[in-house]
Amino acid sequence: MEPLKHECGVAMIRLLKPADYYEKKYGMTRYGLDKLYLMMEKQHNRGQEGAGVACVDMEAPVGTEYMHRERAEGTNAITEIFKRVDKSFVGQLYMGHLRYSTTGKSGLSYVHPFLRRNNWRAKNLCLCGNFNMTNIDEIFQLLVKQGQSPRIYGDSYITLELMGHRLDRETERLFREAEDQGLQDTDITHYIEDNISMANVLRTTMPHFDGGYVMCGMTGSGEMFAVRDPWGIRPAFYYCDDEVMVLASERPVIQTTFNLSTDDITELQPGQAIIVHKNGKISLEQILPPQQLSACSFERIYFSRGSDRDIYQERKRLGEQLIQPIMQSIDGDVANTVFSYIPNTAEVAFYGITDGFRRLNYDVRIEKVVWKDIKLRTFITEGAERNDLAAHVYDISYGSLRADIDNLVIIDDSIVRGTTLRESIFKMLDRLHPKKIVMVSSSPQIRYPDYYGIDMSHLEELCAFRAAIALIKERGMEQLIADTYRLCVEEPASENHVRAIYAPFTVEEINRKIVEMLRPEGMRSPVDLVFQSIEGLHEACPRHPGDWYFTGNYPTPGGTRLVNEAFVEYMRQS
Repeated sequence: MEPLKHECGVAMIRLLKPADYYEKKYGMTRYGLDKLYLMMEKQHNRGQEGAGVACVDMEAPVGTEYMHRERAEGTNAITEIFKRVDKSFVGQLYMGHLRYSTTGKSGLSYVHPFLRRNNWRAKNLCLCGNFNMTNIDEIFQLLVKQGQSPRIYGDSYITLELMGHRLDRETERLFREAEDQGLQDTDITHYIEDNISMANVLRTTMPHFDGGYVMCGMTGSGEMFAVRDPWGIRPAFYYCDDEVMVLASERPVIQTTFNLSTDDITELQPGQAIIVHKNGKISLEQILPPQQLSACSFERIYFSRGSDRDIYQERKRLGEQLIQPIMQSIDGDVANTVFSYIPNTAEVAFYGITDGFRRLNYDVRIEKVVWKDIKLRTFITEGAERNDLAAHVYDISYGSLRADIDNLVIIDDSIVRGTTLRESIFKMLDRLHPKKIVMVSSSPQIRYPDYYGIDMSHLEELCAFRAAIALIKERGMEQLIADTYRLCVEEPASENHVRAIYAPFTVEEINRKIVEMLRPEGMRSPVDLVFQSIEGLHEACPRHPGDWYFTGNYPTPGGTRLVNEAFVEYMRQS
C-alpha cells in the first residue's frame, strides 16, 4: 500500500564489435548509448531518486578523457542525463544505475556510479550496484587497519575503496612480473592491461561483505564485471552474443531492448561473476561458494516488473491461493461480493483470484473501485504531513457496489506500515457502505525489517510489530519484552530474538489487532484482513525462498545482528 523503496537497478552493455559495425547494421551512431537509455527507462520502477551513467572509451588518445560519467537527481534524472551526453560520450563499455536510497541520504554525491581516479588506466575504477551491506563498520575498520583514511563513511564509497585497493595490488603484482621479464615503460603498462585479472580482484574483495548485492564495475583499461551475492538475494540477468554482452536487474528489460525471447536470457548465479576482458573475451567465474539460496521473494511479489513470464504466473498463483480464506471471510456469499484491487502492482494477483473463482464456476463481479489519483511521495515526509498526503493518494468509484448489500474484497500486494489504510483507503471505502470489507494481501504479514536494499528498516513502522507489542501489553506479558531486550543486548549475533515477540499469537490474532489499530474513528463497515500464508508464498514462488521479512529467517549473520539491534533501538526510544 505504502510505496516501498528498492535500493537500485543496474544496466550494463559491452560492445564487442567496432563502432562502424553497429552504424552499418542498425543505422545508429550511438548504438550503445541508445540501448543503455532504453534499459534504464525500462527499469525506472527500481529507482526514481537519481540516476547515473558511465562509459569507457578504450580507443581514446593519450591526453583525452577515456572514462566519462554523468549523474542527476530526481524522477527525471534519466532524461536529464541523456540530454547532456554528447558525441564525446561514446565507447565500448557502458554502465547505468537507478537509485532509491534506503539510508535517507540524498544529494548528487550519493548517486552511482562512483569513480576512483588514477593516471594509470588500469587503476581507474567505476562502480555501481544494487546492494546494501550489513557489515560496513567492519569493512571501514579493515581499511583503517590497512593504513587508509576513508573520506566518506558509506557502503558505496567504502566498497569502492576496498575494491580499488585490491585493484592496485593486482596491478602491482603484474608490474613486478613485467619487470622480471625485462619490460620497461609503456611495455609494462600494456602488459598490465592485457593480463589484469578482475577475478583475482573480486576474490580478494567480496569475501569481506555481508549483504545482498549485484556489484557492477569497469576499469579505465577496459575490464567489465558484475558479481552477485552468494545467497542470490538480489537479481541479475545477462545475455551474450558476438555483438554484445548486456546485463540488467530484470529479464524483460533485456528482452524488450534487444528483441529476445525469455529463454535467450541467463540468470547470474549466486556468488558468480560475469567478466568481460579488455580483449572482449567473456568468462563466468565462481567468486564465492554459493550459500543456501535466499533469492528475494519481494522481487516477485512487488518490485520486479510484472511483464516477466515467470513473475506474471507467480503473482497470479499468489492471488489464486487466497480463494479459500476469502470464501471463509465472506461466508461463501460470492453472489453479493464485489472484487477489486489497489492499483497497480496488485492487479495480476487480482486476476489470479478472479480466474480461480471462475474455475470453481462462480460468476464473480469485478469493479475498479480504487483509483490511484495522483503520485504523492508519502514516504518522504513524517508524522502529520505524511498522513495528510496519504489521504489523497487514492480515490474511489462511487456507486460501484450496492450499499449495505455487497461485500467488498480488495487485494493489495502488501501491507507494511498501514498508514495509507488508516488515513485514506478505509475512510474512502467506508463511503461506499459495503456490508463488509475484506482487505487481502498477496504477501504474508511483514514482521521484520529488511537490511538488503528495501526501505523497511524500523520495527516500529511495521503494523504487524505494533500489533504484537499491543497484544503483549494487553495480556500482561511485558516480561517477554524485557527478556527479548536482554537477549538482543547480550547475544545480538546468535539468533533472531525478535521472533519471540510474535510467538504467543496466531496470525488471526495479530490480524484482528491490526484492524483495530488501523480502523479510523467513525468507520462503520466491518473489516477483515486476509494475508498470504508462508506456505502459499513458497508454493507460488518456489525458486525465490528468501522470506526474512515474514519469518525473520535472515540469510546472513549481518541481517540477524541488525534486527536485534533494531529492537534494542526501539526499546531505548520507547
